[in-house]
Amino acid sequence: MTDVAIIGAGIHRFGRTDGVSGLQQGVIAARAALADAGVAWEDIRIAFGGSAAGGNADTMVAELGLTGLPFLNVANGCATGGSALYSAANAIRAGEADLALVVGFDKHPRGSFNPEPADWGLPAWYGETGMMLTTQFFALKLRRYMETYGITPITLGRVAEKAFANGALAPHAWRREPVDLETIMMSQMVNDPLTKYMFCSPSEGAVALVLASAAKARELGATPVWVKAAVVRTRPPGSFEVFSPSLDLERGPSPTVLASRAAFEVAGIGPEDVDVAQLQDTESGAEIMHMAENGFCADGEQEAWLAEGRTRIGGTLPVNTDGGCLACGEPIGASGLRQVYENVMQLRGTAGARQVEGARVAYSHVYGAPGLSAVTILAS
Repeated sequence: MTDVAIIGAGIHRFGRTDGVSGLQQGVIAARAALADAGVAWEDIRIAFGGSAAGGNADTMVAELGLTGLPFLNVANGCATGGSALYSAANAIRAGEADLALVVGFDKHPRGSFNPEPADWGLPAWYGETGMMLTTQFFALKLRRYMETYGITPITLGRVAEKAFANGALAPHAWRREPVDLETIMMSQMVNDPLTKYMFCSPSEGAVALVLASAAKARELGATPVWVKAAVVRTRPPGSFEVFSPSLDLERGPSPTVLASRAAFEVAGIGPEDVDVAQLQDTESGAEIMHMAENGFCADGEQEAWLAEGRTRIGGTLPVNTDGGCLACGEPIGASGLRQVYENVMQLRGTAGARQVEGARVAYSHVYGAPGLSAVTILAS
């Protein structure tokens, strides 16, 4: 099996772009990635992409060109981008292609995600109790975690404060104004313990990457960023959350724990080797919980980590250096690839004011409802 490299990366800014469809944003990102790689669309041998609300990715060929290549649509919730990258990397490793395009895009209406339970294979009572309303789902899960591990509300505020500070440094971010901790803590309560500044917003945006085999990267004279691991895992027994604090339960490992462990094993490294990380942060508590689930600290240690600034740029492990979902918003099909795009910029040394000095190993994690995770580890 060949090594796999990312040789091109393109992005359409996140937020709101009136008059440009989600699919058109995907086309813009794809053309930017192709130009960055120095290849033509006709050179691409296989493509993978996905969107939750912006249309089928394969229809991009109407604008990119009718070359007849295989183009597979990917749909794995918020883990769509990570799953598309996983698929492309495996296609290259298997010798199916030497150049692949990965793309994710979306264009969501304003307001919280509140899909029908049946769309996710869940019973009707799940929606009747409000659990499909994402703000409530996140808050219930987080409240139990906070009570169990001693996480205080100010730690949630510190995650958001960091996110908006980092987003102000990222040209592709939606929220580009810092927000002070007091404003975050005193803002409208949405679902206890989460205030409005602690949630991401459904948004728009697109990201595309060009992947190549090692031989093709050398032939093109590219400066590669190597895909050391790309892993997707679903829920094992005991992983699904029960939210009542009055219930005792024996939990199994989450899909994030499984994906993280497998990715570190494939890459032959450990959490201590990672220089910069992008973790799923649909709300402040998600970043906190995922710090532990991905192996970077123990449950409960996040309180000290955030207070001491260890996850800020310049800290021990910078997390969500472009502001994550909190500052960029979440277009479902694009979020996982935005994380990888940010890591490519960090490993190239082109992240500007948000650059992590000496970054050599970068980690990304995305969680897709109702229960799968994708982890990608890159190295320069």
